[in-house]
Amino acid sequence: MNISFDNTEHAFAYKADKDLKQAYCLFAIMRYNWLVWLGTRIMPWAMRIGLPIKKIIRNTLFKQFVGGETLEQINSIDNLLQHYNVQVILDYGIEGKETEDAFETATNNFIQVIEYAALQKNIPFISIKLTAIARFALLEKLNNNNPIAFNTDTLTTTEQLEWERVQKRIQHICTVASTKKIGVLIDAEETWIQNPIDYLSLKMMQIFNQQQAIVYNTIQLYRTDRLQFLHENYNCATAKNFLLGVKLVRGAYMEKERKRALQLNYPSPIQPNKASSDKDYNDAIHFCIDRLKVIATIIASHNEESNLLTTQLLQQKKLSLHHPHIHFSQLYGMSDHITFNLAKAGCSVSKYVPFGPIKDVVPYLMRRAQENSSVKGQTGRELSLLRKEIKRRKI
Repeated sequence: MNISFDNTEHAFAYKADKDLKQAYCLFAIMRYNWLVWLGTRIMPWAMRIGLPIKKIIRNTLFKQFVGGETLEQINSIDNLLQHYNVQVILDYGIEGKETEDAFETATNNFIQVIEYAALQKNIPFISIKLTAIARFALLEKLNNNNPIAFNTDTLTTTEQLEWERVQKRIQHICTVASTKKIGVLIDAEETWIQNPIDYLSLKMMQIFNQQQAIVYNTIQLYRTDRLQFLHENYNCATAKNFLLGVKLVRGAYMEKERKRALQLNYPSPIQPNKASSDKDYNDAIHFCIDRLKVIATIIASHNEESNLLTTQLLQQKKLSLHHPHIHFSQLYGMSDHITFNLAKAGCSVSKYVPFGPIKDVVPYLMRRAQENSSVKGQTGRELSLLRKEIKRRKI
């Protein structure tokens, strides 16, 4: 089967004419880097001081990239996507709150999301950030550890207790998820806090990934060391007899990582160029598909070549495009030409759908705006496809 990402009729079938034109206008604005730069600074400031801009955000960035403010509002998006055989990864968009009460509230919210997902037919996964349930500085202090050979000797007695609470929170979340048969995707974060996240991900996999993959760690292949890390994780999984769950992404913190490395005078952990990232990403796809009995893999990519490569490798091995250990995913509001054409071909594919109060998801929205203005060709590709569909519909 030849899969093409050029079919805009399939890509945008779920969008009404009005929504199609609104998406075109938004991406057209995001072509202007200076306008995005200005907007991503003004909007958070305006929200903080209470200026009445929620309606503007709700009708533009929020509408395009977020599923809603509540789980009830997600329902209509879920039903719409389900009609086109596209599943949902739910992401409760909470960031940057660092008190024990906030961590407990976030844990309870994640459990509520799992319980909601378990009642739906179309939501196989939820996504969580460890910094929603753990203090950033604590993770930073633990970061010198090797994730596979981890120790907490550097912590004070108080910090040891704090770390135990973090582990209880993530285990509570994973226990409920395992009972409800909902996958938990643990997001990757900054390199200087990633090692304890990797450690907890592996620890949870060893507990919960015995019969099926419940826990997935996120591997950012724009890092120079992550392909080797994937190999080490596989060796750990085979040695300890559990399923390795991985979500393969390119990465989300490139500029921040390079800037910090420059400021602190250490080698940048980021690949020197896009070609290097692409090579490691595609090598990771090859590695995982060669080992699907042990590795459950989510191809979380907006790169057409990587998605096509995955389908081609599956077909070469005479494996189903709907293989239980392969899943594709793209962000809600982006790359519909990939998502819906994969779904049309019979692949297991989802949209990553964040939700939450506007004030809580503003950081996420700012990242989406910046990403679309900075990733070479991203906005141009979105615009050309939207323009093609508008022309095809004659609207």
